[in-house]
Order: sequence, then structure tokens, then C-alpha cells
Amino acid sequence: MRPRHPLVAAVLATALSLAVLPSLAKSPTAVAANPAAEVAAPPVPLLWQVSDDDNTVYLLGSFHMLKSSDYPLSDDIQAAFDDAERVVFEVPPDQVNDPANTTKFLQAAGFADGRKLSQVLAPETYDKLSTMMAAAGQPVAAVERFEPWFVNLSLVMGMAQPLGFSGAHGLDNHLMQLAGKAGKPASGLESLDHQLSVLDGAPMDEQVLGLSELVEDPAAAARELDKLHQSWRQGDLEALRRYAIEQMKEKTPETYRLVNIERNQAWLPQLREMLDGEGEDDVLVVVGAMHLAGDDGLIEGLREAGYRIERICSACSAD
Repeated sequence: MRPRHPLVAAVLATALSLAVLPSLAKSPTAVAANPAAEVAAPPVPLLWQVSDDDNTVYLLGSFHMLKSSDYPLSDDIQAAFDDAERVVFEVPPDQVNDPANTTKFLQAAGFADGRKLSQVLAPETYDKLSTMMAAAGQPVAAVERFEPWFVNLSLVMGMAQPLGFSGAHGLDNHLMQLAGKAGKPASGLESLDHQLSVLDGAPMDEQVLGLSELVEDPAAAARELDKLHQSWRQGDLEALRRYAIEQMKEKTPETYRLVNIERNQAWLPQLREMLDGEGEDDVLVVVGAMHLAGDDGLIEGLREAGYRIERICSACSAD
């Protein structure tokens, strides 16, 4: 399968799906959930141990929206959580759960210059969007004042829900709850406002391309989301690189730079500080799986910095 929909990969790249992001439409053509997944073994974890002489950072690749059938998790994740003195997410838990998030999203998503969605989309694309939303019982006028990135991401979330995906089931949210119950300190690598600004800063032509391809074939986008999820369940980082990273590099290179490269570069010094700073706390760092993969990923960046890196995967050892 050749990926076509760059913003589907945003599910792996940002934690916005954990917050209160409105789902504008449910796709009437979404693929059915895979019954086999209901009885599958726990997902193979995308978990790495990064260490120096006195500290360990566990890097865990998340899928921000999961299904209830993705639980229980691997014992490897629980062991890393138990060993860590604190947990770090993309965004601090208190910001993810802020009641003001819906207002923030809607404010960020509006056209700053007063334009309308119908003015930036081709007429045929706008007509297809209108048909797609009408089939889900919503008028296209409901999104007229929003930029394409927001409409695109909201539609992806809308089509994900009938497949059983939910931010409430996401790996980040699950571990945020565990950290709260265990009394472990939890923090973030960046703010929710920053994540919003990253997506809002994507070039308009790339935003339009992403939305145009989604409304052209929403069923294909749903299949791609399922494929990404299955790759995550199988612990296949190389497949995620092919399906998530390569499509963004090819289709929307500036968005890829903003969403992945720049954020990884901002996070690497924070990870190095966890390893090199005073104290001996071990830390579990939970980020979207896309951030671990490829030459621009955190794993390669830390390896180039000279740290010892080892994958933790009991299921892999058993193969």
C-alpha cells in the first residue's frame, strides 16, 4: 500500500488527539474494525533503554489513539514504568486535561486573515467535503471558518471513532493515569500551545493538499490509519517509517520539518539533560512513535551523541 494521506501520520506525531479536539464528521466509508485484533496478544512495545554511567531514559513510542483491545500492555512497559522515578510526555498532563482546550483549538484553527475554507479549496474539493459531511449529518458551513489542517485532523479523528480508536485509550493517556495513581511526577517536553502553533504554521498549500487527498478517498485514509495501527501493534518501527515519515517527506516536506524534525531537535537537549544532569533518576519518556524512527528520529540522535541504546522487547526475543 502506498500512503496518500500525510495528516493521517499526525496521529503518530502530535498528542493533540488526547485533548478535546472536536470530531467534525464520522466517515460513512470507514473500514470495519479487525475482529482478529480483539483476541490478539499485547502489542509489541516500541521501547528503548538509553543509558550513560548513572542514568537511564526509557524511550517509548506511543500511538496517541488506541482501542480497548490494545490492552493489557506488554510487561516490558510496566517494568519500565515501575523503574522510572518520573514520566515525561510530549505535553504535560494538566495541559492535556485543561477544560479550555476546545476554545484554544477553535481559536487557533480560524483563518487569521478572515478568509474562508471555500476560498482556499478547489471547488471540486469543497463539493466532495460537503458531500462527506452531509453523509455524516453535518453541514459544510460548520467548517467554513477553519483552516484545512484543523478540518483534516478532525475528520481523521471522526473516521477513527467508528473503528474503535479513542484518545482516552491512547498510550499516553493510559500512562498519565498510571502516573497519577502511583504519585510519580509527570511533565512535558513542550506545551499544548506549541503543538497547536506547529500545525497552524504549516504552509497553506500543504494543508490544502492533505485535506484534498482525504476527501478524495476517505476510505483509503481509514485503511491507512488501520495499517499504521497494526504496524505499531507489531512493534515494526521500520514500517512506521515507511508509512508515516516517507509520505510526509514526499507530500508535505515543510510540515514534516515543523512536526518532526524541529520538535525532535528541541527535545534532544532535554533528553541529554536527563542523562547527563545531576541526580540518578531514571525517566520514562513517552512520545509519538514517529519521533523515534528514521535518520531524524530521537533514537538516531541519541546514538550519534554516544549513548548506549538497547531495545527492550521480550516478544522480539521470543521470535
